Amino acid sequence: MLAVGAAGVTQALHPRAPALYVSDAPRAADEVNLKDIQERWQGKVLWIDARPAEVFEKGHIPGAMLLNEQGFMEQSLALLDVLQTTTLPVIIYCGGEKCEASREVKRRLLEVVPLDECYVLKGGWPAWVAGQK
Repeated sequence: MLAVGAAGVTQALHPRAPALYVSDAPRAADEVNLKDIQERWQGKVLWIDARPAEVFEKGHIPGAMLLNEQGFMEQSLALLDVLQTTTLPVIIYCGGEKCEASREVKRRLLEVVPLDECYVLKGGWPAWVAGQK
């Protein structure tokens, strides 16, 4: 137990500690990371948060709009004008590497609004938080 505790403290305090949630799996064709977003679009994207509303309220990417599976119909109707007129790429994120909510929201969204550029943020919310450090 002491070793596990020491390892946890080292992970939390070490300036170059690797992220625990990142996998070495290659990116899917519809995935982007923070580096891609900065290089391709200089950070100018439309963020969609696919996490539950109560999690969104606790913290989200500045400017992100809530669109999740639980409230998809109502939320998508409220966002329809923005989504139909945006010229920005749409980036959807959820709770992490293994979260599939962003993929489901993307699938459903593309059935409603034909978007030219719609991607999933690889690593989701934890990747964004780590990128802000």
